[in-house]
Amino acid sequence: MKAVLLAVAGLTLSNVFMTFAWYAHLKALNHKPWLVAALASWCIALAEYLLQVPANRVGHTVMSIAQLKILQEVITLSVFVPFAVLYLREPLKLDYLWAALCVLGAVYFVMRGQLAAA
Repeated sequence: MKAVLLAVAGLTLSNVFMTFAWYAHLKALNHKPWLVAALASWCIALAEYLLQVPANRVGHTVMSIAQLKILQEVITLSVFVPFAVLYLREPLKLDYLWAALCVLGAVYFVMRGQLAAA
């Protein structure tokens, strides 16, 4: 269980950095040349990779690659929606709920073998 928690924590932190690297420049650097935005994003992405790689290695000790990928997608959606609404001031959409339900279905299918064994 400790490995799962470490993986979730690391992937969540890495996803916060990833989300900022991918999207914050749309608000914070939209008046700058794209190259400046790209270089700033790469600097942020370095922190993301320094968290993501060890988190995936720890997670892979107890989860399959497919389970890690689906976990990452759940975390991505969990980080992106508040980021889009609170930082980018995008309107909250019902489509986010439908996307979350689809991801929840993916979680079920990728974990159902372990759920049946428990």
